[in-house]
Amino acid sequence: MTTSFSIKNTSFASLDMQGADIAPLSPIDFLQRAAHVFGDKTAIIYEDRRLDYRMLDRRCRQLASALKRAGIVPGQTVSVICPNVPEMIELHFAVPMTGAVLNTINTRLDATLIASILDHGEAQLLFVDREYSDVVEAALALIKRDITLVAIDDAHCPAGRLLGPLDYEAFLANGDADDALFDLQDEAHPLSLSYTSGTTGNPKGVVYSHRGAALNALGNVMAMGLQSRSIYLWTLPLFHCNGWTHPWAVTAVGGTHICLRSIDPAKIFHLLASESVTHMAAAPVVLSMLIHAPAEIKQALPRTVQIATGGAAPPSKVIDDMEQMGFEVTHLYGLTESYGPSLICEMQNDWVDMPLAGRAQKMARQGVPHILAGKFKIVDPATMRPVPADGQTIGEIMLRGNTVMKGYFKNPEATAEASAGGWFHTGDLAVMHPDGYAEVKDRSKDIIISGGENISSLEIEETLYQHSDIMEAAVVARPDEKWGETPCAFITLKPGCDGLDGYQLRDWCRARLAGFKLPSHFVFSDLPKTQTGKIQKTVLRERAKSIE
Repeated sequence: MTTSFSIKNTSFASLDMQGADIAPLSPIDFLQRAAHVFGDKTAIIYEDRRLDYRMLDRRCRQLASALKRAGIVPGQTVSVICPNVPEMIELHFAVPMTGAVLNTINTRLDATLIASILDHGEAQLLFVDREYSDVVEAALALIKRDITLVAIDDAHCPAGRLLGPLDYEAFLANGDADDALFDLQDEAHPLSLSYTSGTTGNPKGVVYSHRGAALNALGNVMAMGLQSRSIYLWTLPLFHCNGWTHPWAVTAVGGTHICLRSIDPAKIFHLLASESVTHMAAAPVVLSMLIHAPAEIKQALPRTVQIATGGAAPPSKVIDDMEQMGFEVTHLYGLTESYGPSLICEMQNDWVDMPLAGRAQKMARQGVPHILAGKFKIVDPATMRPVPADGQTIGEIMLRGNTVMKGYFKNPEATAEASAGGWFHTGDLAVMHPDGYAEVKDRSKDIIISGGENISSLEIEETLYQHSDIMEAAVVARPDEKWGETPCAFITLKPGCDGLDGYQLRDWCRARLAGFKLPSHFVFSDLPKTQTGKIQKTVLRERAKSIE
C-alpha cells in the first residue's frame, strides 16, 4: 500500500518565501564580503604591485561608476582583450556591478574573428591592452560603427601603443566609488558573454548568468579546497570561460591572486617557490611545459601545489610526472557552455595506496558531477537511453543543472538543438565505469571508424605518452581506400630525442595495442594548438589527408 502526502494539507503550505529568506545569487557579492572580512589582506600580486581587498573593492566600485558615467547601462556589452593582469580581474567585478555583460576576448584571435565577436556581441566599450593594439585596430576597421576605447597601459607590456583617448587609470578617475551600484533583482540576469573556439566556423556566444557563475565559483571553492590562505597563480587564461569562474572563487574565500602576463616556465617556477603558491589551473600543454622545462629553471616546491587541468584528458604519464614534481593534479571536464568545470575526478581513499601509475590512470578519467553542477548521464544518442556501466559501451555525455549556459546569444536555433530533450548535448563520447566515473573517449567528430570498428584516438594517445621519448601526441583519422579510415599519429619528441623513427615506434606500439588500433602513419612535427592550448585536430586531419 502506497501513501501519498500533499504539502497543501500541512501548515508548511503557508510558508512561502516572504522576501527576507531570498536574495539573488551573484559572484559580485563575494568581493564585498572579502573587503569586509579580509580588507587588509593581499588580494592581487603582479610584479611589484600589491592590492589589498579593501582597495580592490574600492577600485572596482569606482570603475563601475566610471562605466555608468560613460553611458553603459544594464544589458549592454563591455568587451576586453588583455592578458592575466590585475585590470582583467577588476573588470570581472566592475562590469557586472553595472548590470552590463562582460565579454572577454581571446587574445590569440585574428582581426577578422575579433571584429566578428565585437559586432555580434554588440560591444559598446572595449578595454585594450596595448600589446594587442595592432590587431584590434585592424578589427575595428572592419566594423561600421564606433566603439568607445579604453587603453590598458601595463608597464610590463613588451610592446604596443595606446588606443583611444583615455587609458585605464584616467578612465577610472572619472568614477566615484560611493555611487550606487546596479540593484540586481533577477539572478538569471546575464553576467558574461563567452565565445566558443573560433578556430573553425563561426564562434557562438555563450551567455552566463549571475546565478550560474556564483554556483560554479562556489563549486570550485569546495572542489579545490580554496581558503583564505590560498595563493592562486593565474596560468589559466582569464578570457577562457571567465577563468573557469576562478576569479570569483578565489575572491569568495579571500585568497590571493597572482597575475601572470604570459606563460613562461621559468617565471612560473620562480613564483611557485617565492610566493608559496598553493593552487593553479592550466591546460595540459602547460603541464607538459613544466614537465619538460630545463633542469636549471626547475625549483623545489615549498609545498604541494593543487593544480586543476581540463581540456583533453591528461595522459596518466603526465599525471605521474607532475606528482613526482610536487603537484597534486585534479582532472576536470567541461565546456564553455558549462562555465568550465562540470565533471571532476574526485580522489578516492583507496587510490592513495595504489602504485603511482595505476592511480594516475584512475585520475585521468573525467569523473563525477562537479559539486554544484547538477546531473549528467552518458546515453546512446539514438535512443537517449543510458549506456551500461561497463567501461566499454560508448555514449554521449549529457548535462543538466545550474551551471549550464542560459543559451547562445542571438541564436535560438542552436540553443534549441543543443538543449533538446531538456539536456545539454556535449558532443563528447564517453564510457561509464562500474564505479560511476565517466571517461571521455573522444569528441564525436574525433572517433576513428576503421573497418567498421570504433577506435578511440585518446586510447592511442594514452599509449603513445607512455613512450619515454614522446613529449606530445595527437591521433586523427586518415582516409584509407580499404578500411575507410586508419589512425594517423602526429608526434612531438622531447628535446634531444631525435633518434626515434616511425618503424621503431610502430614496433613499440604493436606490443601494446590491438592490431586494428595501430597507427598506419607516424608524423614527427610540432603540433598546432588553439588559443587555450588544445591541439587542433581539425588542422591535423587536413594534414593527414595529404599523407601518401
